[in-house]
Amino acid sequence: MTESADTREADLALKAKHRAMWALGDYPAVATRVVAGLGPVLVDACAVKEGDRVLDVAAGSGNAAIPAALAGGDVVASDLTPELLAVGRGEAEARGAVLSWQEADAEALPFEDAAFDTVMSCVGVMFAPHHRAAADELVRVCRAGGTIGLLSWTPEGFIGRMFATLKPYAPPPPPGVQPPPLWGKEEHVRALLGDRVTDVVSRRQSIRVDAFSAPGDFLEFFKAAYGPIIAVYRYIGDDTERAAALDTALTDLAAGALRDGAIDWEYLLLTARRSDQADVEPDLSGRGVGGRRARGRGGTEGTRNAGGGNREGKTLYP
Repeated sequence: MTESADTREADLALKAKHRAMWALGDYPAVATRVVAGLGPVLVDACAVKEGDRVLDVAAGSGNAAIPAALAGGDVVASDLTPELLAVGRGEAEARGAVLSWQEADAEALPFEDAAFDTVMSCVGVMFAPHHRAAADELVRVCRAGGTIGLLSWTPEGFIGRMFATLKPYAPPPPPGVQPPPLWGKEEHVRALLGDRVTDVVSRRQSIRVDAFSAPGDFLEFFKAAYGPIIAVYRYIGDDTERAAALDTALTDLAAGALRDGAIDWEYLLLTARRSDQADVEPDLSGRGVGGRRARGRGGTEGTRNAGGGNREGKTLYP
């Protein structure tokens, strides 16, 4: 088997693993009980209006896609995990939202160039392992003058620190996989998008999470509902000492952040306009079946490395 074929096989295998990981537990409960307010924040920042063609990348169960549809957008919610899409369909129906749901890979989106007025992702595309490949796809499917909107956990915020806490207990990341919280750094996102966008506006904000009155409540809920944490505990397996140590580390993290019965989770909210000059060229990387690479200056920062995989493609590696 050639190196390119080996890389593709490894990528497909990791995608399958991560598809299964995000189906573990009950991520829709996290989206609705804990961070439901994030979707509307992103939709408002993108100024979605009646008739806009909107793509939500790594949409999960529709935390941002459903509010965008209720705002009048013609919305496609894409995600690699069909179980999440199935829950989203039910939630959309219950809320009277009409939109399309499509299984898709963030690094090789199955959509035409310039197909959408708004391309957005709410704590989703940040988990793609090859950041430049995912950023290229965001730019490619957005029309000239259209809006790209991203909401991502910051490295310094609670979720960024949670992933740092998990890291010593998790399996080592595959070669070329980048840490998700980098998307929470403005300079990293600017480098990825480069001169292919203009009018970049970014700010750090927080969502106040009051779902957990005590650190132990946070630990119990996330161990049952959040796929990446469930996967780490499964990796630990029967090593009760390490499992207990991770319990303590996560409980201490929550205890240190809990103030007056709530925790502030920081995120970066960034919007940009797709440049009129950003055209596309064929993607010859061999990583995707449908991708074309958007031309223009983007960041290097190790983003061209091959290997790894995705959950549209999401990865738990901090």
